[in-house]
Amino acid sequence: MSKFYARRRVSILAALSGLIASVALFNAPTASAALPTPVSAATARGYLAQLTVATEDRTGYDRDLFPHWITQSGSCNTREVVLKRDGTDVVQDSSCAAVSGSWYSVYDGATWTAASDLDIDHLVPLAEAWDSGADSWTTARRQSFANDLTRPQLIAVTDNVNQAKGDQDPAQWMPSRTAYRCTYVRAWVQVKYYYGLSVDSAEKSALTNYLASC
Repeated sequence: MSKFYARRRVSILAALSGLIASVALFNAPTASAALPTPVSAATARGYLAQLTVATEDRTGYDRDLFPHWITQSGSCNTREVVLKRDGTDVVQDSSCAAVSGSWYSVYDGATWTAASDLDIDHLVPLAEAWDSGADSWTTARRQSFANDLTRPQLIAVTDNVNQAKGDQDPAQWMPSRTAYRCTYVRAWVQVKYYYGLSVDSAEKSALTNYLASC
């Protein structure tokens, strides 16, 4: 084979490889956004060791003490921002309501095409926060906690799964998808650490056990 044809063959193969790669990229599924990536398991273990262990006290709790779904920008409130962030191909109307899209619930593996099938979960529930220190916060700090888009605290999930979780901590409830549990406990510890919240003894034991296998 002449040098000319050898070089031509290499050029054609390179072009074909590039074309195949481009087609693969075009056909690859678009990854939807999700809650901010939590700290590593090692960092979470370090944070957990620093959390105060205390008995929970729900005296005086009222959900309304945590103003939530506040306006984030324009006509969009926190719920609508999370629905947009966590979904794929989400279309919103002029009032920012999601009218179409697709959402994958990482807790149970279900996929939904109607926003009404989703709740925005406070990963560390409001009542759990109250029990572990938020009862002494100002209303402004409770509002920040309830609408926190920076920490891994808010996520769109199947509504009845979120309702089944309620205000339970990881000693009482965990996502049914075992593949997500490491992410869940890392996020839980990060949020509690950032906000200076305590853990009870059963909660700390459960978190320690889950993090050990991350």
